[in-house]
Amino acid sequence: MKIKMILPALTEAKSPFFRPVKYSLFPPLGLATLAGYLSEDDEVTLQDEHVETLDTSDDPDVVVIQVYITSARRAYELADHYRRRGSFVALGGLHVTSLPDEAAAHADAIFLGPGEDTFPAFIKDYRAGRPQKIYRSQVRTLDGLPRIRRDLIKRHLYLVPNSIVVSRGCPHSCDFCYKEAFFEGGKGFYTQTVDDALAEIERLPGRHLYFLDDHLFGNTKFAVRLFDAMRGMNRLWQAAGTVQSVLRPELLEKAVKSGLRSLFVGFETLSQNNLREQGKPQNLNRDYAAAIARLHDLGVMVNASFVFGMDDDDESVFERTVEWAVAQGVETATFHILTPYPGTALYARMMQQNRLLHSDWNLYDTRHTVFHPKQMMPEALEAGYWRAYKQFYQWRSIIRGARTKPDVISAARHVAYAGGWKKFEPLWDWVIRARRISHMLPVLEGVLTGFGKHGSYKHSLVSKSSPISPLRKTELSEIR
Repeated sequence: MKIKMILPALTEAKSPFFRPVKYSLFPPLGLATLAGYLSEDDEVTLQDEHVETLDTSDDPDVVVIQVYITSARRAYELADHYRRRGSFVALGGLHVTSLPDEAAAHADAIFLGPGEDTFPAFIKDYRAGRPQKIYRSQVRTLDGLPRIRRDLIKRHLYLVPNSIVVSRGCPHSCDFCYKEAFFEGGKGFYTQTVDDALAEIERLPGRHLYFLDDHLFGNTKFAVRLFDAMRGMNRLWQAAGTVQSVLRPELLEKAVKSGLRSLFVGFETLSQNNLREQGKPQNLNRDYAAAIARLHDLGVMVNASFVFGMDDDDESVFERTVEWAVAQGVETATFHILTPYPGTALYARMMQQNRLLHSDWNLYDTRHTVFHPKQMMPEALEAGYWRAYKQFYQWRSIIRGARTKPDVISAARHVAYAGGWKKFEPLWDWVIRARRISHMLPVLEGVLTGFGKHGSYKHSLVSKSSPISPLRKTELSEIR
């Protein structure tokens, strides 16, 4: 059987003028995982349109396409093309689960929810000549997960080919997150066994790893056992975690000893009202400044995530947020415009309040305003989002952030990482187009190694004991 797996590209990733490096970071691990359920006799190809040009002149028996909201139109275009050529087309992913009727119009079969039980069931049915139209996930377990087909991944096209996922979902339920819709009808958070996770790590070459789990620290017992077992493996790794997990005693220390050097943290907003409104109680009354200081003290870089446009946000939110992040010495920041994805509680609330502007899924990319904000015009929210990026990554802000570091070497690394990420985007674009991005991995590993060596310092501008309440406008004026 000839099977083709496709990850369609987002529009921005295929621009002839500029291709952001973020679309060349990680390979399509989800599809490579599903490919593990196929037979050795099957002829399997995997194409990621973000990093290569698709060959659509072939005639596979089955085409499997992973669909995100902002690639939905492209996914449907590809699905329709292959159906006309006589291939059996199956669609799955976040967007398909959220809007199954829309996706079903372009597919012979659709997968709803995680694919660990639905995909092998589909393959069995297809071989027997009785494939179903809908496969809905009901069994939530990673026990017995086959080896990921990493042989299908073109490693040289990615900066971080050693991506890994050892859990599914998240223990929290934020209103703006897809998680509730995708995991409906079963467990919303579960992990591999520690032994299976370690076996997958052992199979990965080199030193660097990137855990793509929504919340690697979500199961404390699992995380502690994993980190303890990873000590001595000489790995450098990056991941995502919550403020709550960063502040948990001993857990972060174990992660650092096992190789953690950079953490993506969802701060989301500096407003307590926004946190309540969006159902994010795990961040309520947490000391954001202490979390950042704790990470820095242990030699861990911070990628701080913020969302603009919640109902408590007015037009001052952009400058206030950037000013706070720079004052904390945050190395990199990721900003988003609040986006109500179909299937989320936020989407339902926006629909009920008649606040959605349209359903052009190409623009549901957290870079465009697709709803009516409460305290500003849609255009002001979009302009403020771009202004925040410009202000955070201007050289003056990067230098200010570097000055929070305890010594010259640490300050230099801050400048190198923050500046290298955003100020040299034309260079990244050239490297990507030359298909040489994997050559930059040693540079990344060198920076991460250096951060680990220069930890254990006291944060100089904001007290570790300062609660989140000083993030209000009046207190920020004192920091200025």
